[in-house]
Parts: sequence; C-alpha cells; structure tokens
Amino acid sequence: MPQNGTHSPSMFSTSTTGSTPRVLVIVPTYNERDNVGSLIDAVHDHLPIADLLIVDDNSPDGTGQLADEIAARDPRVHVLHRAGKQGLGTAYVAGFRWALERDYEFLFEMDCDFSHDPQYLPVLLGAAQAGADLVLGSRYVDGGGTVNWGPLRKIISRGGSLYARTILGVAVRDLTGGFKCFRRRVLETIDLDSVAAQGYGFQIEMTFRALRAGFRVVEIPIVFVDRRVGQSKMSKKIFLEALTLVWRLRLGRTGATA
Repeated sequence: MPQNGTHSPSMFSTSTTGSTPRVLVIVPTYNERDNVGSLIDAVHDHLPIADLLIVDDNSPDGTGQLADEIAARDPRVHVLHRAGKQGLGTAYVAGFRWALERDYEFLFEMDCDFSHDPQYLPVLLGAAQAGADLVLGSRYVDGGGTVNWGPLRKIISRGGSLYARTILGVAVRDLTGGFKCFRRRVLETIDLDSVAAQGYGFQIEMTFRALRAGFRVVEIPIVFVDRRVGQSKMSKKIFLEALTLVWRLRLGRTGATA
C-alpha cells in the first residue's frame, strides 16, 4: 500500500550506500535570466553531485542563451531548448524522458525563482535514499510554511490542497507543491504519454499516479519563499485546469494506467 510520512532533516544524509548516486535537478525556465545563474550556483553549493537540466521554452529574455554559456564551461549543466511556451507539465515530462535515457537514478523537480530553497536538496535526496519512492517538499506538514504570502494566497493554496486531497481520497498534505524528488522507477512505471495536465495541476496528477501505483510517498517540511525577482507564471487558466483535473483523476478519465 502507498505510504505517506514526515521526517526530520537530521535523519538523512546525501548518501546511504557510500557510492555517488546519479542525480539530476530539472528546472523549467521562461524569462528567468535574472535567476538561472544564481540558482545553478546555489544547487551546486548544496548538492555538488547533482547535474542540472535547464528546460527553456525559448525565453525572450535570453535565459536559454545564458544557460548555454554556463553549460559550455560546466559539464554538470545541460540545456534542453523547446520551440516556445508549452506549459510546466510538458517541460517536466521532456526533462524526465531526457533523464531516463541517460540513466539518472534520482530526478528532482525545482522552480528557478528560489521559492524552492536549494538547501533542502540533500534532505530530499536523503529521504529518497532511505527508501521513499517520491519525496515531496511540503509546506503543510509540521515544520513547513510560507514566507511573503498574503492572506488570500494562503487561503487559495491551502484550500486547493484540501480540495484535491479530499476528492482524491489521499493523505498527502501538499498536493500542489512542485519541489520533488522521484526515484526513476516511479517515472518508468507512470505512462508519461498520458499525463494530462499542462500547468500546476501536473503536480497533483504525478503525486496521485505515484500513490495509485503503490509507491511510497514521503513529505519533508520546507519553507516556501515567494520569488525574489520576475513574475509568477500562475494564471486563471492554470488554476481552472487544476480544479477540473482533480475530478478527471478521481473518475479515471485521464487515460492513465499508473
């Protein structure tokens, strides 16, 4: 049966086997030139063993070009260019496919805007190495939280997670969060071709599919800080997609077998 739990950061280290795992941090970008270089540096400060894959949707501000320049001098950095803005979900699916073809064992999802603090990377990886199949950086378990959010945003976010977990009948507290670490076997099991969500509903869908397939899902507390620079990618269309997606998942109308 799927399991869900929380753990203290002190319980985990970056390696439990003594060997260096193959780790990839996947970072979708669209107009994140002011953040991408600093994020790459911060990821390597906190988790030097990790490679990064920047999935850029032809950012007009030159994010992709800057990422290429960094990749040219750092073999741990890779860039996947896409023709245009195609949605968060498809960006991650493209990154997953790229990673699975190259035999990475642990795959992270992470935002580029520093709302996901890179200091948590070794904690999430440690939880995965300790036995979790999917580790969620959770704002809504003990020790987690948000910073620089207004009351309305807090209500919408908490309400969205409550809405999703109630309809789907799961115990995960933070279904909408996007800071995650997957074991490759989870992504090999899920039918990536049938993933329906394009926006932030993608996070709900992937966690639900992992639970439905019987994988062990663990939540680790994180503090989510609103972006430092740039603009949020949230929109009314993305919000409505997530609302309707939950019902399609509940009724089994996404075309997925896992």
